[in-house]
Amino acid sequence: MSVTDLAADAARARSLSKFRLGRLHRAYDPRIPHMSALLAGMTLPPPPPTADYTANMPADLGMMKNDVLGDCTCAAVYHALQVWTANANPPMVTECDNDVEELYEQACGYNPTQPGEGPGGNEQHVLKYLIRTGAPAGPDGQQRLKIAAFVEVDPRMIDDVKRTINDCGVAYIGFNVPKFIMPDNAPPPAVWDIAPGQDDTNIGGHAVVLAGYDANGAKVISWGQYYTMSWAFFSKFVDEVYALACSEWFDNTGKNPLGLTLDDLRAQMQGIKEAPNNA
Repeated sequence: MSVTDLAADAARARSLSKFRLGRLHRAYDPRIPHMSALLAGMTLPPPPPTADYTANMPADLGMMKNDVLGDCTCAAVYHALQVWTANANPPMVTECDNDVEELYEQACGYNPTQPGEGPGGNEQHVLKYLIRTGAPAGPDGQQRLKIAAFVEVDPRMIDDVKRTINDCGVAYIGFNVPKFIMPDNAPPPAVWDIAPGQDDTNIGGHAVVLAGYDANGAKVISWGQYYTMSWAFFSKFVDEVYALACSEWFDNTGKNPLGLTLDDLRAQMQGIKEAPNNA
């Protein structure tokens, strides 16, 4: 093998090393409100046929250290912040990678003195931490990015997923990654869809945010880039979805979160707020 071939292989390996996962198996906590229960008896209009909150955002949103750490559950939080600020209170805010790593330490137990990607993270644990303590933010990392509430959404109810994206700016989701979207010798494809003959082997869990949709699928933000996830792919591989209530988003857009008030949603969080961070 020539020196040129070796250099090309090394460059390819570096390129492919930029795609880490890190979502642990989903948890079940009866204290977390469910959208279907909150909306029981209510009649809401159908969600708009399309929404896209990425239209005025830059092409590269930053890896948020998900190229070297299994911190996708935390990176997705800061990608949500980019969507919220770019659309509701521009200019877009991108927090530094150190803040993402600190959240990974605080909410997931990552120890930077130990080698490797870290332990990964549980989405519900991260969201509870955002409610109780907040994520590091600001120039010195001493500010805290909090959310007002989060609500679990049934992945089988595609209209509810669309409503979550339209009303809340993003849907924070977790899915089991099939081998075919992370091939050995190439980066992930731009479109994630299903077809006969694909390798569906589960290679790990991943957390991302959805920031748009149409009839064909949802707009994904992952690894600092945009991808399209077909609704068929979504239905097959996604097993947790959350609506995040960011007060700044609702204050500046005038949207009504899931047909509820922020006070209604905050009241639903009381049991979560009163528990310790590890519960």
